[in-house]
Amino acid sequence: MKLLVINGPNINFLGIREKSIYGQQSYESLCVNIKEKATLLNCDVDIFQANGEGEIIDRIQKAFSDGTSGVIINPGAYTHYSYAIADAIASINIPFIEVHISNVHKREEFRHKSVTASVCDGQIVGLGLDGYTIAMEYLYKKIL
Repeated sequence: MKLLVINGPNINFLGIREKSIYGQQSYESLCVNIKEKATLLNCDVDIFQANGEGEIIDRIQKAFSDGTSGVIINPGAYTHYSYAIADAIASINIPFIEVHISNVHKREEFRHKSVTASVCDGQIVGLGLDGYTIAMEYLYKKIL
């Protein structure tokens, strides 16, 4: 089993940006946590981060043919307006879980709407970095 984790804009600045919202842990520590969980689940994981919408779409499309079994995606701010990313997700028959570190429903009004959630199997919000490993567990059980 191969899982893919896609992180959108500014996720690479974890531990630097808005610590009161996103916490103290760095992006590197998130990647370590994801890799450790993959080892426990006995699956492969590819972690990808891009600030550009086109790069994220390209990676989603690549998942169609590279053996990816399931995807965890945090589209960042693209969540709220990228119909192009939503279309890319919808175009491939792979389970997707959308993850948000903060509880987007407790934040600014524009963050309450996700155009990508409707094409994902589920959405995890507000559980901090643990949302990623919870999504991995879900996908592992779903795919088996």
